[in-house]
Amino acid sequence: MSLKDRLVEDMKVAMKAKEEGKVRLSVIRMVRAAIKNAEIEKHIEFNDDQVIEVLARELKLRRDALEVFGKADRPEKVNALEEEIAILKEYLPQQLSEGEIRQLVQETIAAVGAQTPKDLGKVMGALSPKTKGRADGKVVNLIVREMLGA
Repeated sequence: MSLKDRLVEDMKVAMKAKEEGKVRLSVIRMVRAAIKNAEIEKHIEFNDDQVIEVLARELKLRRDALEVFGKADRPEKVNALEEEIAILKEYLPQQLSEGEIRQLVQETIAAVGAQTPKDLGKVMGALSPKTKGRADGKVVNLIVREMLGA
C-alpha cells in the first residue's frame, strides 16, 4: 500500500472516530492538501519518496513553530504542535539515531575527502539523499560541522 493510500485509509478511520480522531483527521487532511498542492505545482503524481519529502517539510515547519511558541510561553500551542508532530512521525521512515548519523557523516567525509570546514557543502550534498526524511537537517548539519572542526 502506498503512503498516499495509507493516508486516505487513516483519514477514513479518523472520520469514523469522531471526537477522538479530530486532531489526527486535521493533520491528515493538511498533509494530503500539501501533497496535492505540490503535485499540482510540479505537474506530476508523487511516489512515496516525494510524499516523504512533503511529510518531512511539514514536520520541519512544526518543529520550527514549536521552538517559537516555546519561547513565547504558549503551552497550549506547544502541546498541539507536539501532538501533530507525533502524528506526522508515524508516516515517516524510522528516524536515525545520533550514532547512526555520526556513522553516516564519517563515511561521507571519507568518501568525498573532506578535511576542512570549507568542505561542508560537499559533505552535506552527498549526505542529504542518505538522510532525507530520516533525520533532522539541523542535527545532521551540526554533526558535520563538529566533525569538520567548524
